[in-house]
Amino acid sequence: MAEKGFFSKFMSGLFTGFSNIDDDFYEELEEMLIMGDLGVNATEEILDELRDRVKTEKVKEPEDCKELLMTIIKEKMTPEEDAYDFLNERAVCLVVGVNGVGKTTSIGKLSSKYRNAGKSVLLAAADTFRAAAREQLQEWANRANVDLIGGSEGSDPASVVFDALQAANSRDIDVLLIDTSGRLHNKKNLMDELKKSNRIIEKEAQSAVKETLAVVDATTGQNALMQAKEFAEATDVNGIILTKMDGTAKGGIAIAIKTELGIPVKYIGYGEGVDDLKEFDVDEYVAKLFE
Repeated sequence: MAEKGFFSKFMSGLFTGFSNIDDDFYEELEEMLIMGDLGVNATEEILDELRDRVKTEKVKEPEDCKELLMTIIKEKMTPEEDAYDFLNERAVCLVVGVNGVGKTTSIGKLSSKYRNAGKSVLLAAADTFRAAAREQLQEWANRANVDLIGGSEGSDPASVVFDALQAANSRDIDVLLIDTSGRLHNKKNLMDELKKSNRIIEKEAQSAVKETLAVVDATTGQNALMQAKEFAEATDVNGIILTKMDGTAKGGIAIAIKTELGIPVKYIGYGEGVDDLKEFDVDEYVAKLFE
């Protein structure tokens, strides 16, 4: 992150300024966590666990709570061991997210990442609503040296998905990355489009693993949580791509998403470079929050 970690910046006085772990201490900590974009529900869950462990482990000093808090967050945020297993098989990755969160850019970065790992990659420009969406994705395809399947602006997104699946099957592609529309303001149409695309994927890609990644912008705070909820209602979201972490000193929204929706963060973006989208590293993430 570009700035000093939010929790370190605002909590340094909290852990050293209190002589006792009492109600005032927990009240101040609660306020700090909510300000850090964790939201009320995730904050309450973490504080409940912290209180229990403070008692169980007989922690007496507020300073010792910092390490305990970091440990609890790490335990909550650690992805399952099979989080990236979809990359060990042929995979169809449906990437969803509202316009402006870095969805197309994330797809481009993923294509480079997978290509550099030795996988064959195909991109599908199924966001046929946004002007120039295909052109933007084509630029990333050129940079990654991968092919792109796409329809003209205003064409049926499901037909693009079908064509891309046919191409991926015939070429024995390892990873098909599908860009989708981000029209949350027209939720019914969006959900209908995603459901139609899902049906086509289930029918035409039975031998492949389906992965759905929702892209959210870390700088938008609780709006990111609401967006993740909306997309999770429209399709089975397997993971989160959290972008623009270099633009916020908070980053606690990732904890809120994992705690409230049970969806793990799988990729995290700290910059604009092609290599700045990385697999989620829980130790690095928590260290940056508290550095």
